[in-house]
Amino acid sequence: MRSYQKILSLVLTVLLITGAASAAAQEAAATYDEKQSLARSQAVQGHTVGDYTFLDGNGNSVSLGALRGKPVIISLIYTSCYHVCPTVTTNLAKVIGIARDALGNDSFSVLTIGFDTAADTPDRMRLFAKQRNIDLDNWHFVSVDTDTLQRLSDDVGFSYFSTPKGFDHMIQATLLDGEGKVYRQIYGMAPEPPALVEPLKELLYGKQVAATPIEGMLNNIKLFCVVYDPTTGMYRFDYSIFIGLAIGLLTLGGTAWFIVRAWRRSAPGGPARGNS
Repeated sequence: MRSYQKILSLVLTVLLITGAASAAAQEAAATYDEKQSLARSQAVQGHTVGDYTFLDGNGNSVSLGALRGKPVIISLIYTSCYHVCPTVTTNLAKVIGIARDALGNDSFSVLTIGFDTAADTPDRMRLFAKQRNIDLDNWHFVSVDTDTLQRLSDDVGFSYFSTPKGFDHMIQATLLDGEGKVYRQIYGMAPEPPALVEPLKELLYGKQVAATPIEGMLNNIKLFCVVYDPTTGMYRFDYSIFIGLAIGLLTLGGTAWFIVRAWRRSAPGGPARGNS
């Protein structure tokens, strides 16, 4: 009798374990949905992100509120990731370098945030940056607590969930405007420079209210004349636009002069025509 009870107990235990594993698998499958993650990411555009505070690698506080006034790029990673997050950060660093060369070192800030709150301590974030050889002003590698992470993730539309091997998550960099609103989402492990630099140009030169008419004119020049050169992978100032504009103005002026001269000749009382 006791042997039957042991067998029955063993069978029930196996069924419970199997059921729990099946439920966990179903939950994970239901959680991971690329279309839903993308839709969530896109839905927050125009939404204002809260003023959250983080800790950098030196234990100093870094707040989003203190970074307002200039665009901010937010990238969420986890430091124990062995491939995707290091690659994403290294590739982002290349694009950030191109953007700074084109727009200025102080024109925007970058926040790399560790979303594995239990493991991504300030020391781990500092080591992660050091391993990528990233030591740039206005680029902060920061830690965050669980509650802040949840609210921040909702604000920027970032999806992630735990797996046996670590985390599955959306690969995105979120660009905030100077007021802290989500302006653009940049996706993929290796985005092309224009994916980030063009919206930054719009924020810095196209959307910004100029203090003076001269500043407004300079912003327009920078907006249209700082262009991407795919052959070098860099941005440059394109003088050909000015040359084309000058030629256009000269052509227009010459045409106008010819029309006015012809009109004056044909108008009553115009210059007399005679035969010599």
